[in-house]
Amino acid sequence: MKQVTISNEFMTLMVLDYGAIIQKLLVKGKDGNYTNVVVGYNHPSRYRLDENCLGACIGRYAGRISNGSFVLDREKFLLYHEDGVHLHGGKEGFHQKYWNIEEVSYGDDPMVKLSYRSKHLEEGYPGNLTVNVTYRLVNNALQIIHEAITDRSTVVNLTNHSYFKLDDSPFIDAYELQLNCPYLLETDDNLLPTGNIIPVRKTNYDFLLPKEIGVQRLDTPFIKDMGNEKVAELHSAKSGITMSVFTNQPALVVYTPLDFPGICFETQNYPDAPNQPDFPNSVLRPGETYNNITIFKFDLVP
Repeated sequence: MKQVTISNEFMTLMVLDYGAIIQKLLVKGKDGNYTNVVVGYNHPSRYRLDENCLGACIGRYAGRISNGSFVLDREKFLLYHEDGVHLHGGKEGFHQKYWNIEEVSYGDDPMVKLSYRSKHLEEGYPGNLTVNVTYRLVNNALQIIHEAITDRSTVVNLTNHSYFKLDDSPFIDAYELQLNCPYLLETDDNLLPTGNIIPVRKTNYDFLLPKEIGVQRLDTPFIKDMGNEKVAELHSAKSGITMSVFTNQPALVVYTPLDFPGICFETQNYPDAPNQPDFPNSVLRPGETYNNITIFKFDLVP
């Protein structure tokens, strides 16, 4: 397992070739000390047994697909599933693959670029898919770019699965969260979208104005305000760190596991879009390029 470390004046990023995992993201404080703002393991080998997809690239399709299948161009493709639900690309998704380290730059705006080639019918998906993930440090921000091309029509939905923690608290209940997401996707008992789109205002999922997360547990697909690239803001009063999330994707799945010291922001397309004709397009054709750009920006509040 290989590790790459890049740094600038404000941040240090450690990336593994296994799962294209973000192992550590260190943010410099006003006192000159660094805070690791992602949940992870010190020993890379532990990621092979991890079941939480810590820091990894998720694909070929992030989130859930119903009935363990989808129809594309009148052909049905059967995916790996458990009780009819396909999750995060299958039994051996991109988070469990070794990626190639294609490029590393240590100068201004340091970056590391990794690639993976997913073969035709891997986990049931059609087409040979070539995926690139680029991590770049730009001042006090981490930019993540997911790109993909295919030789046959397929479906694609990539995201990063880092769990963020802005201080050393064992829980995230006291974090203040704001989401520029006026709607959410209604889900059933299997967390699959029903197709209904629900306003969040005056519900337990209303984070349009900043408020403490509290005991509210989220595993929720929110719909972004498409007029605003900034989709979320997270603040820790204890550390003074504020993290802002920007994305070109239409949805944000916010995940806060029970008794866990982190929160996951999965910027992506709608879950189960391959089976929901009214959801945004998830199909990638030959000659097209899939592009997911997400930025995590860190500021220190006095």
